[in-house]
Amino acid sequence: MAIHVYFEDVDIGDELPAFTRTTDLMNWNRYASVNDEFTYTHMDDEIGRAKLNPEGAFGMGNLRLAYIVNMLTEWAGDEAEIRETGIQFRAINKKGDVLRTTGRVVAKERDGDDFLVRIETDVVNQDGESTSPGYAVVALPSRDSG
Repeated sequence: MAIHVYFEDVDIGDELPAFTRTTDLMNWNRYASVNDEFTYTHMDDEIGRAKLNPEGAFGMGNLRLAYIVNMLTEWAGDEAEIRETGIQFRAINKKGDVLRTTGRVVAKERDGDDFLVRIETDVVNQDGESTSPGYAVVALPSRDSG
């Protein structure tokens, strides 16, 4: 992956390209196997219903954080560093949901040798509903490294 963006190329209000995924048991199982997160609420419809989701099993919250990280790294490239993230889980991820990340640059600053960009993030479902509002701080490379 090459550098995708320099600090000087970013403006407040810029929108990041979305990362989109339709979720189902296969996606959840793949994520669970990598993160050792096999819990019945994510695998078994009966248990999911017992946990008050009438539709059954539901997806992991941290999987949505992984989608945000995918969006950030695909946008920023290998020379950038994700310095901070924060996320709130406000809705469950149901089987068949089409989840799309959003990101918008809300601030940028130079802090010593660091060129930082603050981004409002979210994961919205196919109905446009916010499921995971949050933020990220990304250190970008600069053409003015001095």
